[in-house]
Amino acid sequence: MKYVDEFRDGRRAKTLIREIHRITTRPWALMEVCGGQTHTIVKQGIDELLPSGVRMIHGPGCPVCVTPLEQVDKALAIAADPRVIFTSYGDMLRVPGSTTDLLALKARGADIRTVYSPLDAVRIAREHPDREVVFFAIGFETTAPANAMAVWRAAEQGIENFSVLVSHVLVPPAMEAILASPSNQVQAFLAAGHVCAVMGWTEYEPIAARYHVPIVVTGFEPLDLLEGILMAIRQLEAGRAEVENQYARAVRREGNRLAQETVLRVFEVGDRTWRGIGMIPASGYHLQERFARFDAERRFHVGDIATQEHPACIAGQILQGTKTPLDCTAYGVLCTPQRPLGASMVSSEGTCAAFHAAGRGLGAVARPLAVLAAAEGSR
Repeated sequence: MKYVDEFRDGRRAKTLIREIHRITTRPWALMEVCGGQTHTIVKQGIDELLPSGVRMIHGPGCPVCVTPLEQVDKALAIAADPRVIFTSYGDMLRVPGSTTDLLALKARGADIRTVYSPLDAVRIAREHPDREVVFFAIGFETTAPANAMAVWRAAEQGIENFSVLVSHVLVPPAMEAILASPSNQVQAFLAAGHVCAVMGWTEYEPIAARYHVPIVVTGFEPLDLLEGILMAIRQLEAGRAEVENQYARAVRREGNRLAQETVLRVFEVGDRTWRGIGMIPASGYHLQERFARFDAERRFHVGDIATQEHPACIAGQILQGTKTPLDCTAYGVLCTPQRPLGASMVSSEGTCAAFHAAGRGLGAVARPLAVLAAAEGSR
């Protein structure tokens, strides 16, 4: 598979791993801020091949995982309304709310539809003018441009039966919240390449300077991650704290200006609650007042829903990197991908789900790094 296998080359992986071992002289703790990166690191066993003192901390990089429980309950309340066609990406359907999930609600007769773009939801609203169509707009900066465009198009075309339940969060404020925490252990970050493809990395430069922490914009393939780890450790060993770009094939410093302009036409920055972390100031997008009529929370009066997490779930501590799934007594017992207690298990990008899929802590025999195994097989 051209353009994929070149980023999974076993010989190159071995070279990078050897170099990481060669330059490392002391313990370091690095955090990746992307669920896709977490999945690759755990699936490929990259963290197990690093020097014994180098630790990967899996951060709040899964958008499904950090969507607050109260937002899921708001979605359930709206979707249960017989007037509503509720639309969402498929990964939100099994996220448990306080009492049920969207998939179970759909099985009971609610009109809940999986879409692949928010513009699909706008089309459905245009085709069903007698129904209220709601789109569950979650995610980091990556999905914000498309969601903003959906609202803009609905306003432009006069589609007044369309609205969005917004739960957008922003990466840089979360990184600052982690670094400012008294329990912080992070000494360097691997930044999410897809977020930076939209936003660039200028927002990360003051963070690196203020907290003296290296930040490396990194891709998602095994070689991307190994190279990003190597670049971060080189900085740490040299006492540098800069923003570097490993993902040069997709990311520019200024990002995608057109996408940024689209977002700022519709959204504004405000406070946002993160599941397991709590409220982080100026860490999310909200609809501008001129687009308030497209706000599903206002339209369906669900703004005051309160919730409580399952007492056995420690997803909050896992998202902040102070614990791993192996520290959770419910992991693999009360909490499984089939019966998840929290979103960190239900999402394919969640840390708990990644650990479970790799058999971590479940008595499974450890599997070798896939790229290295492939290299051995090609000799």
